[in-house]
Amino acid sequence: MTDESDTWFQRAREYLVNLALGMLITLAALLPYRLRIPLLGWLTSRIVAPLAGYSARVRENLALAMPDLPEAEVRRLMRAVPDNAGRNLMELYSAKEFSARARHSTVYGPGLPFIERARAEGKPVIFVTGHMGSFNAARVAMVEQGFEMGVFYRPMKNRYFNAHYAEAMGSLSQPMFEQGRRGMLQMAKHLRSGGVLAILNDLNAHGGVPLDFFGEPALTSLVTAELSLKFEAPLVPVWGIRRDNGLDFDIYVEAPIPPGDPVEMTREFNARLEVQVRAHMDQWFWIHRRWKDGTGEMADRGAARLVETTDGADTTAELPK
Repeated sequence: MTDESDTWFQRAREYLVNLALGMLITLAALLPYRLRIPLLGWLTSRIVAPLAGYSARVRENLALAMPDLPEAEVRRLMRAVPDNAGRNLMELYSAKEFSARARHSTVYGPGLPFIERARAEGKPVIFVTGHMGSFNAARVAMVEQGFEMGVFYRPMKNRYFNAHYAEAMGSLSQPMFEQGRRGMLQMAKHLRSGGVLAILNDLNAHGGVPLDFFGEPALTSLVTAELSLKFEAPLVPVWGIRRDNGLDFDIYVEAPIPPGDPVEMTREFNARLEVQVRAHMDQWFWIHRRWKDGTGEMADRGAARLVETTDGADTTAELPK
């Protein structure tokens, strides 16, 4: 098959996936909010996930990270994880109702005095989180607390879906900074002015270094920690945990990760994320290929950078000023 036919096939598949998801979202939106959210969760877990291979990927990741997990729990998570993903998607496309509900979330945790002090002093803050519970609920709740929540995001691989997905993301809070040089420059300016930023740091990062996550190497970006150091911004883990009713959230703000070596700061983030995942197994996105490049050529390049960083190289020098 030629490269041209590969491109055609990829575009056609992306178009059809976007069309199918768009139809589900449009149909679900006709229902009241309290019904449409669990409905899309059910459709995602029972129909979309098995067909798209997401259920199998959940099993694959669990076999790697938690090989001793009982089979009954594995099967439960194969349904529950896509259900949470579907709910997140529908909440994003129900921005008005979702925001009205999420802004009343309980916000608590030892990190609150730190971020309030930074805000009072006009200093930047970086909230670091992952695909845990609902990152968007945390965004909305922190905006309600008075923090202008800028977001650094990686575009979706599906170009058709990404066009309206990014628009929906932007409807919850602004500004938005797309991954890339231009986005980095805009983000740096935002932080210099004392802005607040939220970054998800639990994806397989091609420019990252292999760090432990659930006892296995996972390529992890150091950029979040490096930005924290460069702009002297507290690096604060925050989690939007879905309540048992499936519609509401509690927002837990942790104490900042102590500044220091960016590798150790990022290791600390991975450790704190793992604690949250173990406590709420069905709320983390086990569908991601988190450990995909934890070994191999890409990991070897990351390991070389890891050695440079450990030897005292200033990795923040490459960031925009």
